[in-house]
Amino acid sequence: MVDARHLSILSELERKVLWLSTWTIHHANHLRSNADGLKIGGHQASSASLSTILTALYFAALRPEDRVAVKPHASPIFHAIQYLFGHQTRDKLENFRGYKGAQSYPSRTKDVDDVDFSTGSVGLGVAQTLFASLVQDYVKAHGWAKDLPEGRMISLVGDAEMDEGNIFEALLEGWKHGVRNTWWIVDYNRQSLDAVIREGLWERFEALFRNFGWEVVILKYGSLMKEAFAEPGGDRLKAWIDCCPNQLYSALTFQGGAAWRRRLLDDLGDQGPVTRLIEKRSDEELARLMSNLGGHDLPSLLDAFEKARHHDKPVCFIAYTIKGFGLPLAGHKDNHSGLLTQKQMAAWQEAQGVRPGHEWDRFEGMRIPQGELEAFLKQVPFVQKGRRRYSAPAVPVPETLAFPAQPAMSTQQGFGLILNELARSDHALADRIVTTAPDVTVSTNLGAWVNRRGLFARHSMVDTFKKERIPSTYNWEFSPKGQHLELGIAEMNLFIMLSALGLSHSLFGERILPIGTLYDPFIYRGADALNYACYQDARFLLVATPSGVTLAPEGGAHQSIGTPLIGMAQDGLASFEPAFVDELAVIMRWAFDYLQRDGEGAPDERTWLRDETGGSVYLRLSTRSLEQPQRAMTPALADDIMAGAYWLRKPGPNAQVVVAYTGAVAPEAIAAVGLMAEDRRDIGLLAVTSADRLNAGWTAAQRARERGLVQARSHVERLLAEVPAHCGLVTVIDGHPATLAWMGSVMGHRTRSLGVEHFGQTGTIQDLYRHCGIDAQGIVAAAQAIAPGRPIRHLKAV
Repeated sequence: MVDARHLSILSELERKVLWLSTWTIHHANHLRSNADGLKIGGHQASSASLSTILTALYFAALRPEDRVAVKPHASPIFHAIQYLFGHQTRDKLENFRGYKGAQSYPSRTKDVDDVDFSTGSVGLGVAQTLFASLVQDYVKAHGWAKDLPEGRMISLVGDAEMDEGNIFEALLEGWKHGVRNTWWIVDYNRQSLDAVIREGLWERFEALFRNFGWEVVILKYGSLMKEAFAEPGGDRLKAWIDCCPNQLYSALTFQGGAAWRRRLLDDLGDQGPVTRLIEKRSDEELARLMSNLGGHDLPSLLDAFEKARHHDKPVCFIAYTIKGFGLPLAGHKDNHSGLLTQKQMAAWQEAQGVRPGHEWDRFEGMRIPQGELEAFLKQVPFVQKGRRRYSAPAVPVPETLAFPAQPAMSTQQGFGLILNELARSDHALADRIVTTAPDVTVSTNLGAWVNRRGLFARHSMVDTFKKERIPSTYNWEFSPKGQHLELGIAEMNLFIMLSALGLSHSLFGERILPIGTLYDPFIYRGADALNYACYQDARFLLVATPSGVTLAPEGGAHQSIGTPLIGMAQDGLASFEPAFVDELAVIMRWAFDYLQRDGEGAPDERTWLRDETGGSVYLRLSTRSLEQPQRAMTPALADDIMAGAYWLRKPGPNAQVVVAYTGAVAPEAIAAVGLMAEDRRDIGLLAVTSADRLNAGWTAAQRARERGLVQARSHVERLLAEVPAHCGLVTVIDGHPATLAWMGSVMGHRTRSLGVEHFGQTGTIQDLYRHCGIDAQGIVAAAQAIAPGRPIRHLKAV
């Protein structure tokens, strides 16, 4: 139990945290609202509802090994707590939501104050803690991080946030994997952005979590309420509270003690004991009693958190709170966008004992001596190990990745063969790879890897088919040493799992190199979670296959169109689409190294890409088997592949047409060049392995020139520099044509971009390529249109 002095210090810290967070928001609005219309009222109300919970966590319950995803709108409370610890600066608080200031929502990459998980895209930070707990189990089961105690993965969840579907998908996956050491604290303030929460929702939450094997702790009544319930008539008051509709409770909270008295006496008056219970309290005392919900009561919170530390079961705390607690706008249904007026703020500042001009002083207005407070903060368990960002040594990567060469292969097949060769080896890289897929393990060519490396589970489970001597291609047994995490069909879970795995080096001090596979069109299903993972700077290899209309018989539902544009636009994700397996081997080798980089070097002046910073990688692969080139992989060719493109056929000085292709349409591009060779001079054939990196290098080089580095030239500029100005450029991809359309702007060449713009059909590859105009004849027709001359004799009339 917490002694009285300890509790009084925590109460003062809570009061200070509420002041600092509210002042931060008020200051930000005062500085910038007139200039840019900034309104951040949602932070003011939501932060206040969580001030007690976060105080109990950070100043008492948490240990250094615990990790927390803070509710997005509670970022001012989080920043205020970090400020008291000395982990946040006054400059950044003063500049909250400003350029380079403390972030609107906690950010691992942009905030300086030890954020564990970025939040902001509602619900994703919640699920992240569940998957981080599974990753912690994986790390421990493999015998790593032996000196690091198991921590709790904790999320502060808004009740309205529980509407997000990805949370329920994560709950199901957590149940299947036996999730442990996870706390979700639901801020049950019964208000969303637009409304008051429906009645009885907490009962649904409770039943849901219990069904998934979680312990549920209801924190509804605070200490004052419990004391009142023990008085004569207290049972009647409790019954009234339990039956009071959410909207009425919020309205009375906003109106204050006199309104509470009128309503309670109207409903419960002339009943003897309960009337005396109400009448013996002043309006102020009555308002304090009725707002003393469990989520605002330090003793109740501290007791609940302490009990939950005695076991490793997942726990859902449903903490009743009041949105805007402690502020004049508490309980009002409009308080999400509400802000304290200057007059309200001045009155509240005076009540807090904060002198004008001393608003940012760390201990201003506190009623406990500064020395005692400083000594207490230094002894808080959470900060005993300082900053909690770990690092891990880089895993060595082989100079080359081997694969058994075959005359014809698809890139998806090549991916499986490369991983199988790694699985057979004793290289350290193979031991640190973990794969995962949303129920598409076999159909994305992970089967051989899983056969050799096994599936992960904390407890071993035999392969029943093997035990029963039933022949099967797959020998899949679950064990703590397995290296594949089986997921159900939920792409959101895949990306959040990749996010958690890709942060293992920072969260747990152990390097993991995660590979996630899925069908390329279903990137859209998890696009929000993919963006979230990249925003956190998680590191993973995303292998999306099969892709495009090349997956011909499947029809439009499984044929991707816009995913190459996602690869180009997504920050923190380097995107590739190789046509040949030797290209893929070079890219994968580079990717395993790139995932581990964390430098601050200047751009490479050959490509103008900032590769030293590292990031994640996206491979768009195909099931189409292509004849493989017989060639030596020279260092120069490998460099060009990684820079984004190389000449498969270099154009001559009088070139009339250049064809630039990406991915599985390579045979059509090659065939088209052959068909045109007799009628168009010096034709060039450019193999584009990464439109993303080509484009990024080009835009970076332009910026460098604008800053005075007049000699800056990107890879694509050097490739196209010797192509005559009159030459036409035809680009072709099994994806949206805009992926390569920008190339005409590099040197001003007339360009015709071919690709897929509409949902596909069923049929053969030849049928669909012809339908979309990306077959050899379509390329030739585009070339004749863009580079006029004598008719190309092999162009068939349509």
